[in-house]
Amino acid sequence: MRRTLGGGLAALGLCMRAFAQEDAVVVTATRAPRPALEIPASVDRLYGADIRNGRQQVNLSESMGAVPGIVVSNRQNYAQDLQISSRGFGARSTFGVRGIRLYADGIPANQPDGQGQTGNFDLGTAERIEVLRGPFSSLYGNAAGGVIAIDTRDGPPEPTIEGDLLAGSYRTRRIGAIFGGQFGAVNGIGSVSRFHTDGYRNHSMADRDLANAKLKVGGDGATSVTVVGNFLDQPQTQDPLGLRRSQFQQDPRQADSAALTFNTRKTIQQEQAGVNVRHRLGGGNEVEGVLYGGNRFVEQFLGLQNNGVVRLSTNYDGGALRFFHASGGLRLSSGAEYEAMSQGRKGFDNNFGTPGALRRDETDEVSTTGFFAQGEWGFAQRWIAHAGVRTSDVRFNITPLLGSNGGGVGYTGTTPVAGLVFRATPTVSLYGTVGRGFENPTLVEIANRDTAGTGPNLTLRASRSRHAELGLKSVLGGRLRANAALFHIVTEDEIVVDQNSGGRTTFKNVGHTDRDGVELSADTISSGPWHARVAYTYLNARFREGFNTVIGVAPNNTPVAVAPGSSLPGVPKTYLYGELRYRVQPFFAQLEGLHKAKVAVNDPNTDFAESFTTWNVVAGLEQRRNRWRFSEFARVDNLGDRNYSGSVIVNETSFRYFEPSPRRNMSVGLRAALTF
Repeated sequence: MRRTLGGGLAALGLCMRAFAQEDAVVVTATRAPRPALEIPASVDRLYGADIRNGRQQVNLSESMGAVPGIVVSNRQNYAQDLQISSRGFGARSTFGVRGIRLYADGIPANQPDGQGQTGNFDLGTAERIEVLRGPFSSLYGNAAGGVIAIDTRDGPPEPTIEGDLLAGSYRTRRIGAIFGGQFGAVNGIGSVSRFHTDGYRNHSMADRDLANAKLKVGGDGATSVTVVGNFLDQPQTQDPLGLRRSQFQQDPRQADSAALTFNTRKTIQQEQAGVNVRHRLGGGNEVEGVLYGGNRFVEQFLGLQNNGVVRLSTNYDGGALRFFHASGGLRLSSGAEYEAMSQGRKGFDNNFGTPGALRRDETDEVSTTGFFAQGEWGFAQRWIAHAGVRTSDVRFNITPLLGSNGGGVGYTGTTPVAGLVFRATPTVSLYGTVGRGFENPTLVEIANRDTAGTGPNLTLRASRSRHAELGLKSVLGGRLRANAALFHIVTEDEIVVDQNSGGRTTFKNVGHTDRDGVELSADTISSGPWHARVAYTYLNARFREGFNTVIGVAPNNTPVAVAPGSSLPGVPKTYLYGELRYRVQPFFAQLEGLHKAKVAVNDPNTDFAESFTTWNVVAGLEQRRNRWRFSEFARVDNLGDRNYSGSVIVNETSFRYFEPSPRRNMSVGLRAALTF
């Protein structure tokens, strides 16, 4: 893999003589389409072919390795969703996603408290996934780590129906259907899919039904209206729990005994809908309005008896009003955004897999109000200045109905950002950016007091960060796109585990953390049969000051010291991805390689998941006959049959840190499409 990186950098040097340009257009940094070379931010875009060709189309982890700065780990546990971190933010989350803003067709996939999930992302109809890192992500609110946005493609010009089948190891299978087209003034696309796997590990079976739809009217006129809808049903998903080191070494496919004793599992049901209206006012002005709403039900059986069943019923809604102006070298945008949720939370005893006595009953309400403004000014021939600011106000109100105390708390943050771009040549840009970030605690983190007693921890503070970034972007000779970024981040009041014992986790604030890193990426864009891509991340993330914690790393819950300079758990110091593709109709093939450095599993750094390197290979065929299109592929993952832990459960109370990844496994897929 190091040779691959060296080859990619050598190719960059050879292409510095070239002069043609092919610049990607990105949206997230400015909320309006802008050339990537004119934005002082790290933004990467994956297209539909990157997401689908030769892939299972189930998890973001399949394709996100190509984005530097982002680590997406497949837990092989669909009861806990993916583990996603951006520049180290979000790595501490034991389930779901936090510290990163997620969007599906403009609708937040985070709840207003910041906790999010990706299970409703429909990769089968995705047009693109855009990933923003660095200071400009703070303009989205509670997003110190970055933004991941997925957009559904428009329907094709003519009515088309598609179907695909996938079969793989561990009785994994996926069946999907897509129908879309242009019908007069209405463009539409809809999809349904069913996914099943028995899982690599015992007690890890999962089923997922997903539906996604998009209708668009007036896309070429002054006013456009887009309506989106999404449905997710994931019943009785088994949870094998993590493994202790001795269990992982003995048999990585086993489930922990508590998973079998308490029949640990999770059920998720979610449905949502939204509407986006854009209208051009003339004179370079445009206005956009967004409204959405949905509900989400979760029932989870944990590996313990007392309060071992959690049942959440959540209604959520929100809206946004945004204004855009462009004239000459000046571009402005501003807006107001509002999100709200009301969650009924119940806790029951887990009587060996069935709900027992009701132990907790409360209503949790969270709302977020945000105002932002940002501008872009091309004040000289080669210079572009960017600046923006956002104010966010997050309000929690917890009303107990049984057995606990309640209360309310609010968090307010103002996050300015400024950047400067120098267009050294038409194909090379240099930039620098500084800004601040804001990350309030989630409901999970304030759920329990940090001292004896019941009720929420309303003394927990939001963490705040300062970001600085220098970067270089180039699109050269119609052959290569290459980016480099150097960043430094300081966070104060970092939220960490205070105590984690008996299934009850409490959190506290500590001093500062430092994140120093380098991101490099290169991607060939020539029209020849060979294509290569490489993405490299170096990240030194560490606690600046020491503190004490209780996380099951010592007998009798004795506090353990976390030494100054300890690594942030869940964050690899180096992460390297490379791929080599070959395509000559009707044949295509791809080789992928991934190297991940060792990862600390807890704050005191008493144990680590070892580093690993894995290789994947895929080959397939494509055919076109009249109005039919066909494709077939065969894929082998973990070609070297490596036994490794691809993800870890950070600070797990029972030493169950390790989540094993599958040994060598295979899948085959078929796809057919008919245009009417």
